[in-house]
Amino acid sequence: MSTFRFEYPLVLALVLLMSASVAYSKDDEAEAIRQLERERLGALVNADVQRARELHSEEFQLVNPRGETLTKDQYLGGIKSGQLDYLLWEPVSPIAVRLHGDAAVIRYQARLEIVVDGQRVPEAQYWHTDFYEKHAGKWQVVWSQATLASQ
Repeated sequence: MSTFRFEYPLVLALVLLMSASVAYSKDDEAEAIRQLERERLGALVNADVQRARELHSEEFQLVNPRGETLTKDQYLGGIKSGQLDYLLWEPVSPIAVRLHGDAAVIRYQARLEIVVDGQRVPEAQYWHTDFYEKHAGKWQVVWSQATLASQ
């Protein structure tokens, strides 16, 4: 009976330690995704297409506020050519993260100002929803959608 009493607290302590470790890891992973999204925004604003290419999955697809869809090559090609020129893309709300294994969804509001085909789109706030997947140990954005926030 004394063995049971000794092992029970030990097992309980291990379970609690493992639970705390999992929660801590999830929080760290969520923060890493938030940081990666900020890095992605910086790459897009700075037209750093090489870095942006690393952060976007080959299956990437954007649904822009006009309801148009762009593939990774169309989107990053537009940025490289200057057809799409982000002047400002700055989160104005916390970046919420829903993490499920090797998949994550983020949502936030951001101030955005862009030039499209030489036409400046006035600064406005947009909701952004992005779906990330972990590929070969690295998080990449797969789907992205932007919606004009109600004013």
